Amino acid sequence: MARDIRIRKSAWASSLRSGLLADNLPATLCVAALMGALGALATVVFRELLGWTQILLGAGEVPQGMVSLARGLDPWQRFLLPAAGGAIAGAILQMAARWLPRRGAADYMEAISIGRGVIGFRQTIARSLSSIFSIGSGASIGREGPMVQLAAMLSSLAGRYLVLPPRHLRLLVACGATAGITAAYNAPIAGALFISEIVYGVISSATLVPLAVSSVVANIVTRQILHYDAVFHMPHFEFVSGWEVINYLGLGLIAGLAAPQFLRFLDLSRAAFRRLPFALWARMMLGGLIVGALSVLNPEVWGNGYSVVNSMLHTQWAWQAVAAILLLKILATAASVGSGAVGGVFTPTLFVGAALGALYGTGLHGLFPAGSLSAVSSYAVVGMGALLAATTYAPLMSILMIFEMTLSYEVMLPLMLACMTGYVIAQRIRPDSVYARSLANNRLAQRAVEKQSGRG
Repeated sequence: MARDIRIRKSAWASSLRSGLLADNLPATLCVAALMGALGALATVVFRELLGWTQILLGAGEVPQGMVSLARGLDPWQRFLLPAAGGAIAGAILQMAARWLPRRGAADYMEAISIGRGVIGFRQTIARSLSSIFSIGSGASIGREGPMVQLAAMLSSLAGRYLVLPPRHLRLLVACGATAGITAAYNAPIAGALFISEIVYGVISSATLVPLAVSSVVANIVTRQILHYDAVFHMPHFEFVSGWEVINYLGLGLIAGLAAPQFLRFLDLSRAAFRRLPFALWARMMLGGLIVGALSVLNPEVWGNGYSVVNSMLHTQWAWQAVAAILLLKILATAASVGSGAVGGVFTPTLFVGAALGALYGTGLHGLFPAGSLSAVSSYAVVGMGALLAATTYAPLMSILMIFEMTLSYEVMLPLMLACMTGYVIAQRIRPDSVYARSLANNRLAQRAVEKQSGRG
């Protein structure tokens, strides 16, 4: 019986592999759909593990996000917890570098764009475990990056099981990464475009079709399990006057000027932490201490900042409060990213963009008569997209990402103008996007960890 099952599995795998190698479209789409389901399940598992970590830290209560958890702690706990989590997360990375032989790329973007599509299972699990300790203890980074990495790793394992050549294996990994992005942000169109526009660097039907299938399946699976809604609940958006579009052009200009400085600050933080004569666990503990100290002043620096952005969209913030949280969030993100914590900068970028947009909108409301402008929340949402486009150099993806995250069609016109403006200006100031530098930084960090662990 068991032998018959193994024979049928082998025949199925052989048939599927033959279809892929022959570039058979139905076989390719079937595999893309399977990768979409696997990727969505991987993000759900990671989300649940992170949720259990938050419940443990919340003394059995279920916190509504990291900011809610931070507010429920005493100041001394907020100060020490990120440092403890950073030390444990750094120790995990060091032990993984020492005891686990590296196989394949350390990052899914590297595996797809310049690698052979091979992502190591044990290294990815170790990095995911490290990120759970970092993110679960308050690091100012996004949880979505590790989710996408897990989804891509499962696709890499599936492709290696089918013994696929690098070209087909990379496509499978891209389908898994697309599924992870879609499930993390509830953005199926932008998920497919993210991989096409940023990782592949070109939008073609040969890659976009399987990526779209993977994205659709991932979104369906995630909705069935988690009953997703819009990430940001956008208030009603309405132009007061057609001339107001000029104001959004100005917001795109500000985003285009601010984005290169934001990325430069993150680069300086990474370089400063690397120069410290400490082991990785000690550097990550120091980064956690900085985040903890900032959270004593304001607990809203913890986590990816979704709840804070939603608060900006639905309540009236004083400009001083927005400026303060913007400054503290940038410092906290630089400390977390610079120290080596495993996580993404996508969601912190959205946070910074929302705060910039809110400040800009508040300033305009102080200059012009009441009732002549859209609400401040409208500028906050457009600011998110403009800064995202100015850091990723993927304006089309940024436009669709904000549209899908807000489910507001009315925002599209000012969003398109601001995103394109921010992208054009930022690219003239800084040639490389955040992800181009990220690939280089990942290689530098990996070599540094291996050197400290005696393998370099």
